[in-house]
Amino acid sequence: MNKKKYSILLVEDEENLHEALKLNLVMEGFDVTGAFDGAEALKTVQNEYFDLIILDVMLPELDGISVCESIRLQSNEVPILILSAKNSSADRVLGLKKGADDYLTKPFNLEELLLRVDKLIHKSKRITDRESVTDDYHFGNNHINFRALECTTKDGEKIMLTKKEVMLLKLLIENKNEVVPREKILQTVWGYNVYPTTRTIDNFILSFRKYFEEDSRNPKYFHSVRGIGYKFTGD
Repeated sequence: MNKKKYSILLVEDEENLHEALKLNLVMEGFDVTGAFDGAEALKTVQNEYFDLIILDVMLPELDGISVCESIRLQSNEVPILILSAKNSSADRVLGLKKGADDYLTKPFNLEELLLRVDKLIHKSKRITDRESVTDDYHFGNNHINFRALECTTKDGEKIMLTKKEVMLLKLLIENKNEVVPREKILQTVWGYNVYPTTRTIDNFILSFRKYFEEDSRNPKYFHSVRGIGYKFTGD
């Protein structure tokens, strides 16, 4: 049993299945909160933190795919396991496209479900343990003060940063050495109401290179990964 009690939101409207799954998950040492429709699930996610969401597709009020999409639009990275009676590849692809981490078709083997749950809980732990950035961050000869919206460049020059520059810097640094997809940047920095072009993000990266890189043509810290997104590599 885990030392920390991991929390799971179980969203399933079929009462017998809901109770059976909840019982087995509790026996495995998880803390389980139940929801029986999509609207209730979204409200619960806004009010509580979960390490994993198990989400049925066919739900009253709001279907599971829409719930999954809404959670991702809020920049919530909680792992999501979708349960569905639909087993076509198109349904599976749609679920994964909308942000699900895994997709299990009904009827399923309980042992397989628990194995997938365990795998996604480990993913949740990696997200939680990711480096969190303090107000002051140093790399190379550079210094960023996130609270004051300012930085000291490689040349010792103090520059005021825009709020969006700070948001993008924080996102990239928090995900150090990992490629951050363009969609994730759009969600977190701009929000889905405004769609900047790829060029807009490129221009931000060019500014960062100008501020922080010794050689902006051969960047050490800020990288564009063609067709995918952007990456910050620390010292």
